[in-house]
Amino acid sequence: MCCNDKIVYPYIPNSSPKTQREMLDFIGVESIEDLLVDIPQELRINGDMDLPDPCLSEAELYRHMIPILEKNTSVREAISFLGAGCYDHQVPAIVDEIISSGEFLTAYAGEPYEDHGRFQALFEYQSMMAELLDVDVCNVPTYDGAQAAGTALRMASRIVGRGSVILAGAINPDRKKVIETYLDSVLSIRTVGYDSETGLVDMEGLRQKLDKDVAAVYVENPSYLGSIETQGRFIADMSHEAGSLFVVFVDPSSLGVLQPPSRYGADITCGDIQPLGIHMHYGAGGGFIATSDDPAIVEEYPSRLFSLAPTSHGEWGFGDVLWERTSFANRDNAKEFVGTHAALWGIAAGVYLATMGPKGMEELGRGIMQRSLYAKRLLSSLPGVKVDRFKSISFKEFIVDINATGKTIKELNGYLLEKGIFGGKDISSEFPELGQAALYCVTEMVSPEDIETLVEAIRGFLA
Repeated sequence: MCCNDKIVYPYIPNSSPKTQREMLDFIGVESIEDLLVDIPQELRINGDMDLPDPCLSEAELYRHMIPILEKNTSVREAISFLGAGCYDHQVPAIVDEIISSGEFLTAYAGEPYEDHGRFQALFEYQSMMAELLDVDVCNVPTYDGAQAAGTALRMASRIVGRGSVILAGAINPDRKKVIETYLDSVLSIRTVGYDSETGLVDMEGLRQKLDKDVAAVYVENPSYLGSIETQGRFIADMSHEAGSLFVVFVDPSSLGVLQPPSRYGADITCGDIQPLGIHMHYGAGGGFIATSDDPAIVEEYPSRLFSLAPTSHGEWGFGDVLWERTSFANRDNAKEFVGTHAALWGIAAGVYLATMGPKGMEELGRGIMQRSLYAKRLLSSLPGVKVDRFKSISFKEFIVDINATGKTIKELNGYLLEKGIFGGKDISSEFPELGQAALYCVTEMVSPEDIETLVEAIRGFLA
């Protein structure tokens, strides 16, 4: 496996010194360093990195990795009440079966003559998402929901020609950081908090900051802290009166029981499809953006849109809509680069939606809310534990407040993990005004018995 005292890495293409020499000679440079001349020396690593010797065989690599992986505790070994943007939902076996097919698994890019059905599969996904969201247009998934949110706000800025946005309510802190990065040097950001009584958007704060420079008001529904935003129509009306657009980030798993944002005035709906048949995979998912079929809006999508089109032979085929608006066609002057599309996850979500159907999505939502209410009722019976911090309705996530117990969430979560339970996410540092509080999540994967096990474990912790 070695040549000239240099290691040939079996998992890195063209790592053979001979092959590298041939490639360098072909392009006319002496060394790989010659390709890096634009990178300042102070930013480069001088010398070799301090790395262990590589595993040079599959068996050796397997022996190395398995003990590391076995250190993990997953939701297969523990009951999980974690959410906060990445959710343990049921993934029907048919989803994994179909997306593991070679024609989908390997079709990262592809064109109509070579994709063997990928365009049609994603067209069907878009159609089902549009039906779920009650809109006309939905894109091929972007990298993730946070990117979709940032892109939706940049779209809004281009549509109305304004330079700032308002992020309103209790927003996922990680998503907020991505949005801020995505809008950096392009748009200014104003923030409006949440009402301490209800957990909903602070309407007076929004009214004070909403002016003629605001391109869009962005709200998450349900909010990061779990409250279902019931003021959507009022926020939409306020936004539109100021000439701004209303952008809503929504959990698609809630739409079997909750109205889609388009019904209460959202101009752009965005979100993450991870709850729709996609394993957690260290947070993997895909972002969606959905709107009406208004040309002024559709022309501002940077992402791909697939649709039906007539062919020159009188047949119908699937292809890109308004190709000229994308960075593929307009590389030098693109409004925004397309970036990575999570096409495989779009197909996964399409299979999931086709399997569930409207009735299945309704049953999913009802089942989650019933379990969530059951968990809140049992937890509220524990001494010093509050689950009604906010006077609002929640879907699958809610706050568990243990301030009155004198204990910390860190202590509680450590105790629960010893009992084989992932407790809720500790948000005491993200939202210090809430004190010792955790964000708990209940999905259809949590049984009533799991909830009872959690409650008894907490009772033991408090004893």
